[in-house]
Amino acid sequence: MGYRIGFDIGSTTIKAVVLDENNQICYKSYERHKAQVRQKALDKLVELKKYTKEPFKFAISGSGALGLCEQGELPFVQEVFASATGVSKLYSETDCAIELGGEDAKILFFQGSVEQRMNSTCAGGTGAFIDQMSTLLNMSLEEMNEASLNYHRLYPIASRCGVFAKTDIQPLINQGVDKCDLCASIFQAVVDQTITSLAQGRKIEGNILFLGGPLYFMSGLRKRFVETLKLSDVQVNCPETAINFVALGTAICADQEYTYDELYKALEDLVHAPAKLTESKPLFESEEDYQKFIGRHKLHDAKYAKLKDYAGKAYLGIDSGSTTTKLVLLDENDAILYDSYTSNKGNPLDVVLEDLKKIYETNPNIKIYGAYATGYGEELMRHAFHLDGGIVETMAHHTAARSFNPEVDYILDIGGQDIKCFKIRDGHIDDIVLNEACSSGCGSFIETFAKSLGYDAKEFATLGLKSKHPVDLGTRCTVFMNSGVKQAQKNGASIEDISAGLCKSVVKNALYKVIRAKNKDDIGKHIVVQGGTFQNDSVLRCFEQELGLEVIRPSIAPLMGAYGAALYAKKLHRTRSNILNYEQLIKFTHKSQSVACQGCNNHCSLTINTFNDGTRLVAGNKCEKMVHNLDTKKEELPDLYKIKTDMLDAQKKKFKHDKKIGMPLVLNNYDLLPFWTRFFDSLGYEIVWSTPSTKEMYHSGQQSIPSDTACFPAKVVHGHIQQLIDKDVDVIFYPCMTYNVDEHQSDNHYNCPLVAYYPEVIAANMDFGKTKIVYPFINFDHDATFAKAICMHFEKVGIHFSEKDIIIAKNAATNEYEAFHEQLVKEHRKAVAYARENNHPIIVLCGRPYHLDPLINHQMNQLLTQLGFVVVSEESVPRQIGHKVNVLNQWTYHARLYQAAHYVVDNKDMNLIQLVSFGCGIDAITSDEVRDILKDGNKFYTQIKIDEIDNLGAAKIRLRSLKEAIAQKKGV
Repeated sequence: MGYRIGFDIGSTTIKAVVLDENNQICYKSYERHKAQVRQKALDKLVELKKYTKEPFKFAISGSGALGLCEQGELPFVQEVFASATGVSKLYSETDCAIELGGEDAKILFFQGSVEQRMNSTCAGGTGAFIDQMSTLLNMSLEEMNEASLNYHRLYPIASRCGVFAKTDIQPLINQGVDKCDLCASIFQAVVDQTITSLAQGRKIEGNILFLGGPLYFMSGLRKRFVETLKLSDVQVNCPETAINFVALGTAICADQEYTYDELYKALEDLVHAPAKLTESKPLFESEEDYQKFIGRHKLHDAKYAKLKDYAGKAYLGIDSGSTTTKLVLLDENDAILYDSYTSNKGNPLDVVLEDLKKIYETNPNIKIYGAYATGYGEELMRHAFHLDGGIVETMAHHTAARSFNPEVDYILDIGGQDIKCFKIRDGHIDDIVLNEACSSGCGSFIETFAKSLGYDAKEFATLGLKSKHPVDLGTRCTVFMNSGVKQAQKNGASIEDISAGLCKSVVKNALYKVIRAKNKDDIGKHIVVQGGTFQNDSVLRCFEQELGLEVIRPSIAPLMGAYGAALYAKKLHRTRSNILNYEQLIKFTHKSQSVACQGCNNHCSLTINTFNDGTRLVAGNKCEKMVHNLDTKKEELPDLYKIKTDMLDAQKKKFKHDKKIGMPLVLNNYDLLPFWTRFFDSLGYEIVWSTPSTKEMYHSGQQSIPSDTACFPAKVVHGHIQQLIDKDVDVIFYPCMTYNVDEHQSDNHYNCPLVAYYPEVIAANMDFGKTKIVYPFINFDHDATFAKAICMHFEKVGIHFSEKDIIIAKNAATNEYEAFHEQLVKEHRKAVAYARENNHPIIVLCGRPYHLDPLINHQMNQLLTQLGFVVVSEESVPRQIGHKVNVLNQWTYHARLYQAAHYVVDNKDMNLIQLVSFGCGIDAITSDEVRDILKDGNKFYTQIKIDEIDNLGAAKIRLRSLKEAIAQKKGV
């Protein structure tokens, strides 16, 4: 047998293995190719010449090699096949192999027939994701790994992609969470992503082989897999060849013979092959064109004054953002005495501490008469430095924009990972749009790519100005676009073209994914753009080109939040500020401690920040139990979510019997619980309901989830069923229901397909052991077919009912269900009356019945009552006269949403917030219809997207913004 060479060219690295005549490895390597794939492959061949004998067999594998092989007619081995071959030949005892690469993730199951699972174009939960997180934390990968081994508490972090995770991590950083905990939580997110997205319901068990760079180099990541999957040391193997394993498998599979000169020529031809370029319009036709652009925007420069000798009153604004901290100090004439724009580098407190020291050192006699904070870290800054107050981000930016253009009718602010859009009408904010958990149109989007390509963000941004052919990268998110950028490089696109292409993508994402503009008239005529991202001339030019409009970008675009906060401080604060003086700043220290709140079953992950003067800040809480003293009496506002929860708890305890049947408290059962408790009571059975969802419950059923695209409320079902199995209930009843209860508010009364048929998913994917599951198809509209289905399916598990008794039970259950809902409406009327008597604003918090689940709604109702709102729900809204809608109206729960929207329009003191679960395709329709109903009625539309991640920074900003906008509209 001759020598064999295998190359594995991935998204970020090139691996090579040479096997000698005895199939022994005589050479292996692992290097980053920095997107220079063709040249690196040629260089590697030259390096290998001394390790091989001619002729040799050669093949290439990997996600970065397919185009190379097609163009150069080189032998290609699919990487999963290469891995499977290597495992079968070298580690035949393996039951499951998990391989994580730069942007690729694979699981191979070897029990029975070989089965493979591989990620698609998303690089969430891979090496690229971990690289992005290390950048965000300002830590090397080695430091991350070491820190993760010393964690005390894990926090929920999304790993679907880097920008989602930033949304989760940044509030934790701002709360002062220990970096050891953050690093371990990031690794845990990768584990969870692997189990849910890749395994897709198949259990990872037996002997596990860990492959790929991230798993080889990071013992902390391996530890999270071992602990999560409950593996013993004997079951786990991470071989020395883990980082080269696909190359090794490729070498084993190689069967095409080459001489050195033949292969060298083939690779050399590829290096010199002509580039494929796309024709597109440059950002600027000439240098003169660019200078005119610069001159126009210089008309909106801010005023500056000298800090050193200033003797008047000064006003401070701090904007503690997602990735940067901004600080502005104003004089009495709104001129800037001091400003700063600094990367947080994982610790925003240190940034502000240094800035405040500089201010005092420059002018020891400075008299600060007001200091306000805004942004994600507002609360932390207020408590740490004894600031005088805070202002919600949206109001800070509006205040700043009006100082540059009093006629502003649209503000677009693009920050590190936030996009905020405000439509202004009659001088007040009329509509607010914020990006959800994805920040693909934000500054961190460009910054991430700049660093991955070896540039700082500022240098990378200026390159785009010189582009002749900007690359069309579409409007995908960061990790999706990694591959596109690298492909563009392989096709010969210059770094200038890539920079300009990314800027175009930021603009398109903001306009068409966040704002969802249909045309430029949707935006406005007097537009002010701000935020650090618009400091990039390339982004600004792309924005103007896309809209065909000239806009105002103040010279302090990145500082507008802090500038607005300072203006707000000047407006509201008349006395000397309480901010720490220089001596106090010198003594300033900060410690943080992570604990689990024991105030209720939610066990919120709390961060207790303690400052040297004894001041404490508790962050991460969803209620005020840990914040207020127990003897502090606070008005308890009516909350229909809490009231219904109490009503359901009472309903569960209402009927007692010796014989039991288990039911999961999930999805439509949050609506039908009164029906089923009375139904089975009539038949002599008591229902054992699963308890409200917890994170532990969700994780207990995680391995049986077959699809990551299902919404979170569906994924939670697996944990509920597992809990009932663990309770050793004999029978679980969970029926399929195509049709819902007919409330005569819609053209038909379907359940959504997922609610209707998820029992079948459960039955097909879970191990029930001795427990039996009954999941008949039933229909409330036909007594005879309902009774027949119940009888037939319970008969199969040895439970005998007569059809007559079932119909009697159904009638009793229907009465119970209707009485429960009538009581809910009565509670609604009482809540509304209380709100009006006590002058409280009312929010109709809309969703589905299962949004009552505290793990799913993240206690959004409690956040609202803390802000002073009385909360009612869409299902508690009194029955309305049927309103026409502009969509196919055939779902019971959706009809409730539309009727609630019309109800809000008819009541001046009400506003609506819609809860939407990620993954709910139907809500793309409902949200547009609800928005249109409210806009036609001159009402705000606020949507909160929720999933398993419960960092609510963006949600809190949105709710506070809504409160401020409502107050402005009323003229308060």
